[in-house]
Amino acid sequence: MSVWPAFPKRRTIMRILLVEDDHSLGDALEERFLRESYAVDWVRKGTDALHALASGEYSLVVLDLGLPEMDGLTALSHIRTSGNQTPVIILTAQDAVLQRVAGLDRGADDYLIKPFDMTELLARCRALMRRGGTRIENVLRVGDVQVDRSSHMVSVGDRVVNVPPHEFRLLVHLAERRGRVVTRLQLEEALYGWSEGAESNTLEVYISQLRRKIGAHHIRTLRGIGYMMP
Repeated sequence: MSVWPAFPKRRTIMRILLVEDDHSLGDALEERFLRESYAVDWVRKGTDALHALASGEYSLVVLDLGLPEMDGLTALSHIRTSGNQTPVIILTAQDAVLQRVAGLDRGADDYLIKPFDMTELLARCRALMRRGGTRIENVLRVGDVQVDRSSHMVSVGDRVVNVPPHEFRLLVHLAERRGRVVTRLQLEEALYGWSEGAESNTLEVYISQLRRKIGAHHIRTLRGIGYMMP
């Protein structure tokens, strides 16, 4: 009887917890983070942020201060007193020096004043995740498949292939874990987070489309378990 090797402890390597109650800004941030191939969980309250951090692992928290029920500074204090050392970048319209000092003193790693430039936020996020030990490869290579995060370009040998955003995020998630099995649940969370659902066959459709573009042999199916790029 064949026995599957034990899977490594689940760790979400590129997941961001976004804590923002402004729906317009939250939508824009979530969309941009997803376009950059991060998995995003978006909550609107400080209490929800604490629940999310207690039940999952994140590479970064992007935290607004003006939150309902529990403000961002109070949530940050709870995060740090619980022993959670996930990097936190604060977003706020409060530009007073005392507010910035209070945020940093309570454990924030960085601070950005609204309105801000999205490219600067992304650069600060990358810097904090590097500092926190998250390894970020801009170019991923699996055999003759090359995935470039910065340009969102995928090539197979000398051939460039068109890969839409959802397929690109899926491919990045698999390529980051090349040689390891990735479960269906992990892939769905990488695509949508837990704030957005998907139809039951959506993942299989994306996998099928990717196989047609990069070659079926690059993505293996392990029935009842998941997928992997060997």
